[in-house]
Amino acid sequence: MRIDAVELREVQLPYRAPFETSFGREDTKACLLVRVQADGVEGWGEVPAGRAPLYNEETDDTAWLVLEQFLIPPLLGKPAPRPEEFARRVAHIRRHHMAKAGLEAALWDLHARREGRSLAQALGGERPVVPVGVSQGIEATIEELLERIGGYLAQGYRRIKIKIKPGWDIEPVQRIRERFGDILLQVDANSAYDLDAAGVFRALDGYGLLLIEQPLAEDDLVDHAALQAQLRTPICLDESIVHARAARAALRLGACRIVNIKQARVGGLSEAVALHDLCRAQGVPVWCGGMLETGIGRAANLALASLPNFTLPHDLSASDRYFREDLIDPPVVLNPDGTISVPKEPGLGVRIVMERVERATVRHARFPA
Repeated sequence: MRIDAVELREVQLPYRAPFETSFGREDTKACLLVRVQADGVEGWGEVPAGRAPLYNEETDDTAWLVLEQFLIPPLLGKPAPRPEEFARRVAHIRRHHMAKAGLEAALWDLHARREGRSLAQALGGERPVVPVGVSQGIEATIEELLERIGGYLAQGYRRIKIKIKPGWDIEPVQRIRERFGDILLQVDANSAYDLDAAGVFRALDGYGLLLIEQPLAEDDLVDHAALQAQLRTPICLDESIVHARAARAALRLGACRIVNIKQARVGGLSEAVALHDLCRAQGVPVWCGGMLETGIGRAANLALASLPNFTLPHDLSASDRYFREDLIDPPVVLNPDGTISVPKEPGLGVRIVMERVERATVRHARFPA
C-alpha cells in the first residue's frame, strides 16, 4: 500500500459557549486535520494543538511546519508504514508529540480500514461502551457554574470535572458539594499552582474528590511527590506525562496515583497503549483525557478508551457539548446510562462530512508523492 498523498488542513469550529481554564478563555476550536491517501484508501487524524503554546510547547503553526518539513516527506511514494513502525521512525525528532500523533492516527485509521477492523480492535480494545464525564471551564460566577453542572447531570454525565485556578478553587467545590451532594467530582488545575499553595489542596482534600489533576508545574515531579504525601486524594498527572518513561518516573517517585492518558500529548496511539500497559502492570488506574477534539480526534480517543485499564470516566463528551455541528455524521452522542458507544465500523468508524470540513478550513495543503 503506497502513500499517494498527504493532506493538511487547519480548521476552526466555534464553540457553543466559551471555554476557560487557567490558561485563558477560548471561543473557537482551532486544530489541524491530517488525511493520508494510499491505493484508494484514506486515513484521518487530528492534531489538537492550539494557537498559543500554553498547554504544551506546540501550536498549530509549529505542528504544520514539522509535518510539512520533517514528518510527511519521508512517507510520500513509499509503502505506508505500520503505525508502530512510524512511531519508531520519528523517535529521533525531539518532542512535537501532537504533530506526530496526528499523522500516526491517520496511519492507524488507514491500516484498520484496509484490514476491515475497527480502530478499537486494532488497538486491543475490549469495551463496546465507555463511561464518560464532562469537563467544565471557569465561569463568571459560581451560580453560572452550578447551573451548567446541573444541566450536565440531568443529561446523564457520570462525573463532573471543574477547572480551577488561584482564587477559584475551594469555594466552587464547596458550593458544588452543597448543591449536588456526593457526585463523582474532580478538579483540574492545569499547572496553575506551586507547592506554597499546598494549603489549598489540603483544604480540597476534605471534599471527597475523585482526584486532583495536575496541580503543579508540568516539569516538577519532585514537588508533586511532596504534595501527594500530604493528601488522601489521589493526584493525577496530565501535562507531566509526555511518554511512558515519564510515567515510570512519576510512579517511582510517588508523584501521582492516577494517570490521564491523552494520545496526542504522548506522541500517538502507540505510545498511549504502551503507557496504558505500564500503568496496568503496576495497578495504576488510567482515564482518557480530551483536548476538546472534533469528532475525528474524539473517535480515536474513544477507541483508545476501550482498552481494559481505562477504568475511570473519561473527558469524552458528546459532540453537542462543544459544537453545534461536528465534522462527522452521526455525531458522538451520550447514551442514557452516561456512556458513549465505541465506533465499531472499520478504522475510526465515523463518516467525515467533507462539506463541513471545507467550510471550517482556513488553511489547506496537499503533498502528492
